[in-house]
Amino acid sequence: MAPTVAAAATFSPCLAATADGDGLRALFGSENRLIRTRERVVAVTFNAAWNDAGLDRVLGGLARRHTPATFFLTGDFADRYPQVVKRIAAGGYGLGNHSYSHPHFKDLTAAGVRREVRAADRALRAAGAGRALTPFFRFPYSETTPALISEVNGYGFADIEFTTDTNGWMGLGGGMSVDGAVRRALDALGPGAILQMHVGDREGGTDVIDAQALPRILDAIAARGYRVVDLRTLLPRAIHHLGSR
Repeated sequence: MAPTVAAAATFSPCLAATADGDGLRALFGSENRLIRTRERVVAVTFNAAWNDAGLDRVLGGLARRHTPATFFLTGDFADRYPQVVKRIAAGGYGLGNHSYSHPHFKDLTAAGVRREVRAADRALRAAGAGRALTPFFRFPYSETTPALISEVNGYGFADIEFTTDTNGWMGLGGGMSVDGAVRRALDALGPGAILQMHVGDREGGTDVIDAQALPRILDAIAARGYRVVDLRTLLPRAIHHLGSR
């Protein structure tokens, strides 16, 4: 059965602050990787699961350029770094659900999916997400299926993925560089692109590639005549449904 607006509102009372019911329901049943628009606009998003090593540089780069962004946090990260949740919310950025423990969802039972989604939601709220919390969910590893998307929709969340990942999370040890991350972002630049980056380093280092690449990416986006838009403003009205991979 398709999720109803009432069911979504019951699970996440603050949805009305970010998306009207009809707009949210329009995102259900789809893997959403691109904003449907002909305008030269893009969205910037960050995932956080490991640590906050690059957060200061990321927030500083965004603030200096008055750039909106949405942060998809795991519940485990929110439990370990509640001050980060508060800082992101206080900065006016959106917060999305990235599961609790970042598992492979294809290996979970329906009960396991429910626990991951709900535990992350509770952790974000407990950490102080407040009205920054969005009805957006991003699958770990971007591993989606129609059935999994339907389950997540049933808990009141639209699946929001991305057009490209900079792959900065791979780090220098994984063969990635700041130049490479910038290049990947700009190669994917087009109307409605959704960019994914990460605020931490999976190996625990402090030289987070995406944090270093962000100023160059944002400056290049502007130089090419694009502007960065807030997903909370555009996605409820104008999302391109690409379907499940």
